[in-house]
Parts: sequence; structure tokens; C-alpha cells
Amino acid sequence: TAAAAGRDGARVSGAVHCLVLRTLPQLPPTYLLNHLLAAYARSGRLPLARRLFDAMPDPNLFTRNALLSALARARLLPDMERLFASMPERDAVSYNALIAGFSGAGAPARAARAYQVLLREEAVVDGARVRPSRITMSGMVMAASALGDRSLGRQVHCQILRLGFGAYAFTGSPLVDMYAKMGLIGDAKRVFDEMEGKNVVMYNTMITGLLRCKMVEEARGVFEAMVDRDSITWTTMVTGLTQNGLQSEALDVFRRMSAEGVGIDQYTFGSILTACGALAASEEGKQIHAYTIRTLYDDNIFVGSALVDMYSKCRSIRSAEAVFRRMTCKNIISWTAMIVGYGQNGCGEEAVRVFSEMQRDGIKPDDFTLGSVISSCANLASLEEGAQFHCMALVSGLRPYITVSNALVTLYGKCGSIEDAHRLFDEMPFHDQVSWTALVSGYAQFGKAKETMDLFEKMLLKGVKPDGVTFIGVLSACSRSGLVEKGRSYFHSMQKDHGIVPLDDHYTCMIDLYSRSGRLKEAEEFIRQMPRCPDAIGWATLLSACRLRGDMDIGKWAAENLLKTDPQNPASYVLLCSMHASKGEWSEVAQLRRGMRDRQVKKEPGCSWIKYKNKVHIFSADDQSHPFSGTIYEKLQWLNSKMLEEGYKPDVSSVLHDVADAEKVHMLSNHSEKLAIAFGLIFVPEEMPIRVVKNLRVCVDCHNATKFISKITGRDILVRDAVRFHKFSNGICSCGDFW
Repeated sequence: TAAAAGRDGARVSGAVHCLVLRTLPQLPPTYLLNHLLAAYARSGRLPLARRLFDAMPDPNLFTRNALLSALARARLLPDMERLFASMPERDAVSYNALIAGFSGAGAPARAARAYQVLLREEAVVDGARVRPSRITMSGMVMAASALGDRSLGRQVHCQILRLGFGAYAFTGSPLVDMYAKMGLIGDAKRVFDEMEGKNVVMYNTMITGLLRCKMVEEARGVFEAMVDRDSITWTTMVTGLTQNGLQSEALDVFRRMSAEGVGIDQYTFGSILTACGALAASEEGKQIHAYTIRTLYDDNIFVGSALVDMYSKCRSIRSAEAVFRRMTCKNIISWTAMIVGYGQNGCGEEAVRVFSEMQRDGIKPDDFTLGSVISSCANLASLEEGAQFHCMALVSGLRPYITVSNALVTLYGKCGSIEDAHRLFDEMPFHDQVSWTALVSGYAQFGKAKETMDLFEKMLLKGVKPDGVTFIGVLSACSRSGLVEKGRSYFHSMQKDHGIVPLDDHYTCMIDLYSRSGRLKEAEEFIRQMPRCPDAIGWATLLSACRLRGDMDIGKWAAENLLKTDPQNPASYVLLCSMHASKGEWSEVAQLRRGMRDRQVKKEPGCSWIKYKNKVHIFSADDQSHPFSGTIYEKLQWLNSKMLEEGYKPDVSSVLHDVADAEKVHMLSNHSEKLAIAFGLIFVPEEMPIRVVKNLRVCVDCHNATKFISKITGRDILVRDAVRFHKFSNGICSCGDFW
């Protein structure tokens, strides 16, 4: 029956059983039936094992333990408990099976109670009291670890020492793992150091614990001290270094591993591809991809998902897509990696399409997948599709998951429904850093500085630690409301009180803070004191403010630096053109335009779009291509006449052409956002707000005109431009004319 435990164990066990019944004239002896029962159990034929057990006239302790162990492995806890309770005698094996069954089924507390019964019960087998074995104590250490119960863990450790098992690696490795998981790394190190005859499993456990507690140097010391290392040792180092943000070092360890000819498995590939993704190391990632092909791991579902994730983070979304399409088998992780990848690369429409494809394939989304596709809808400002996924979250029962709830708060905030975002936030039973940041950023986009700061202060009072993204929201709210001193105070607090190192986005917020308030000299001084030069957005922010304020000197300085930072960025040319045009310096404007042509710099054309009945309608300035173009222009003419009656005066300062004022007014009247708003007034039902998205910043004239339109028509109009959200209602904009 020894062969019964192999691949064909069930078939062999059955054949042997038949042979026994045919060969022996009377009922086979108990010891032979015990071995048959154990063979059936080990080969997964539990019903046959139970039938044999029920037919045995004289089962003994071995018989019952064999079936008890099989029931424990099968996680059949009620049957396991009934058999245990019916046993006339029990030994350490009986208790080990019971404890293992509870622990394996995710019930460590019941495993601990079973152990307490063992200690209290005066069970005697063959004249000796039942004592816990090494297996018992190893199981109890794992139960204490699963419970995170430090007191129980220390008690079990004391009993291990009292029973004389302290020198065994079989109990030592679980103890090291338990203390490390509980954050008691000093105790874990003490157990490790006191253990004699350490094996590779114990070294691996110690390295894992040290890396989990971010003690990288100590882990490296243990690793280098090892004489023999297996593939798990190397993979543990690669994974641990990656998780501790040391991706370059993880790549170095992987190279050593490969050079030493150590076998690389799916987990090693998964970890090193994660490191490549974090570093955006596309070349190294491609080399490892080639390695997976040579070692026949490229079709492994775990490795395939990691490759999709790596290419997505390296901004090679088409390579990620190619890997995904070649995968012969996909699971929820594979689909989610592709959906997240599309979202990270600004391909929200593709993310929604792949999500629908996943559903057609019969894969049910989990909370992370659903949260990811909702985030893509938020980035697209697609409230209609996002609302459909909101319904899906309610129907599927995934709405309470914090990943989904946070995504929904972000969705409604980014789509201009800040009241709905706040309501969803209030309905959440628990808020983490992402929840608070989503709502803070939502209010900041609307320019509601008071609400943004109140929320931020409430977040701090709740003991939630803000991150860099939270401060971007707070600083931008101060910037858009002209609260210079408050913004400056938050910027210093971010570094001093919260230990956050400013990134380019934080510096840009501060440049914007000074610039919007007209304190251009202070903005210049701030830039000169920065530890590094601003990025292109920072210089463009200063240049834009110089255009509004007419400061040609600082404007030229900003434009020169913007050209150095990003020679192909059209903002420097366009904003300087605007400054010269406002002063009537048309020769300067012509020279700048020639420079753009010579350098092949292209300005992104402005466009606006509006969604109606699941179709996106896109408009550009003077657009005549829409099927309802005639009706739209008629509506615009009517609106223009009504606006003039209400006191509207076109602001021609943003027209950068040397033409008559009448021609400039005509150009302004057909801007893309006005066409999109006219379309919305015609087709969107009156009880619904009109939602328009623009790829560039709304010009001064269109902003003023939209205020008049909202008052004349009595409609709420939400415009999301490249800078912020504007909610126009009854002639007033939520930004307070500061954007």
C-alpha cells in the first residue's frame, strides 16, 4: 500500500483492497485494514475510507486517527469533531489532527481551545499521560501567529522550552516566523541565534522576518552568512528588497541568482518584474520577458499577469496588451492588471471595454477590479458609465468594500457632483487616507477652500496621516482662493510636521499660489530658492500669470526656462504671443509663430465634448461638422442676443490675431465650449445639469459668457477644464472667478 500515496494511489488502493478480499478467507486483520484506510485517505478517496471504517468490526486508535487526519485535511470540521468526541481513547496524534484541522480551516481560536483541552485532560494511553509533541507545538505556534496573540505566543514558547523542544528547527522556524509577524523581531532574532544546527528553512524564515520589519541590512547579513542557499532564499531576498523600495538592489540579487544557475520559478519572476515596473526599467523588463520565454514560463498565468503589470508601469501599454492577448488562460488578476494598466496610461475607454469583455468571459469582478474601472470612469469624467458601475457595486454586494467606496467618492468628486461624493463618504463605516484625500481633492477642484481646509483639519483630528496627494489638494485649494499665507503655512507643515519631501507638483502649487495672487516677485524668489528647477508645468504656471498681469520681464524669464526644460512645449510661445498681442506688438507675435513653425512645435487644438445617450459629441472652434450644426448655431445666436441684453461684453484679449474687433468677437462666439453648451441646452433634459469637458483652460470670455448663459436659461452647467471644475448656476461660478 505504500504506492497508494502516489499519483495513481486511488487505483492501486482499490486493486489491493480487492486482492485482499479475494485472497483472505476470513475478515482481514485490523492492521491490514488500517493501512488500506490510510491509503484511501491519502489518495483523496475519503468516501471509500469512511465506508471501510464503518465496516470494520474492531477499529483501534490508529484506525480512528487515520480517519480523523483525513477529515481534518478535507476541512470537514463537524465530522472531525464528532469522530474526536466519540473516540474512547486519544493520543498526541489525535490532538495534532484536531489542531491542524482547525488551523487549516481558518479557525485558530478553536485550535487554541483544543490545545487547552489537551493540557487539562488526564488522557492516558498505554500507561503514559498524553503529552504534546513537536508537531503539536509547531501547530500551536502557527495558531498563535494567525491570531496575532502575543501572550499566547509567549506561553507556547515557554511550553516548547519546558518540553525540551527548543533545540528543534521544526519548532524554531515557526517561532521565528511568529515573532516576526507580531513585530517582535528582537525575540525572533534571539530564537534564531540560540538555535543550533540551523537549516536553510530557518535561515529563509529569519530573512523573511527581517525584511518584513524593514531591517534590510540585517537580512542582507544573514543572507551573505549562509553557506547553502536554495531558490526560496534568493526569491525571498528579491521579493523583500522590492517590497522595501530597493528595486535596483533586487535586480542585482536577481542577476547573481541567474549567474549562479539557481532555478527560477514563477514567484521569482513575479517579484523581479514588479521591481522592473517600479523602476520603469523597460529594457531590463524586456530581457526578463525573454528569459521567461526561454524557460517556458511565459504562458504561466502568474508570470503573464506580472508582465502585463510591468509593461503598463513602463508606459508600454501596447506591449502589455500584446502579452495579455497571448495569454491562453486568464484569471481575475490578469484581467485586473490589464484594466489597471489602461487606467494608468490614460486609456480609460479601453479599460471600460476590457472590463466588459471580462464579464462576457464569465469572470466576476472583485472589489479591486471594480474600483479600478470606476477610477477610469472618474479620469474620463464619464458620470453616466460610472453611475452604471455604482449600480453594479450595489447589486454585487461590493459597495461596502473600501476600494470601491473610495473609487466612487473620487468619481463623483471628479465629475462635479461633490454633494454626492460627500454623501457617499458619510455613508462609509470606515475612512482611510485615500477616502479623505479623495474628498479633499474633490472640494479643492471646485475651489471650495474653506470646505477643503475644514475637511483636512478634521482628517488630522481623526488621526489619519495625510500623504503628498492630500497636500496637493489642500495647496491647490489655497492657490485657487488666494490664501497665500495659509498655503505657505501648509507647505512648511507638510515638511516639518509630516516629513513629506515636496515633489514637482507641490512646488508647482506654491508657484501657482504666489502667481495667482499677483505676487510674481515672490514666485520668482521662491523658484530661485528651490532645491531644483521647476518642471514644465511650473514654468508654464508662472508664465500664464505673467500674461494675466502683463509682467513682461518675469514672463520672458519664465518662457526662456520653459523652452530649456521642454523645447517642444507650445505654452511658452502661445503665452508670450498673448502677452505681445495684448500690447499690439504684432511683429513680435509673428516672430514667435515663425519660431514655432521652424522648430515644428504644434499647439494642441482646443476641443470640448459632451456625452449624451452614451455617445460623446466633440466640438472644436467654428466646428461645422456636427449633424445638428445648423440648430446649434441658431441656439448660439439666440444666446448671444440675450446675453448682450443682459449686459455681456465680449473679452477679446484672448484672441491672438491682428484682426478687427468685430472679427475677434465672431471668433469668440464660436469657441468649442460654447458649441458644446448649446448642444446640451438643445438635447439634455431640463431637469439634468449640462456637463462639458474641455482639454484646455477655459478662456476669460467663455467663462464670463457661461455665467450669463446659466442665468438666462436657468440651467446648471458644469465645465471641467484642464485646471479645475466650474459649476455655473444662476450667473455665478463656483470658482469665484479665480481660476
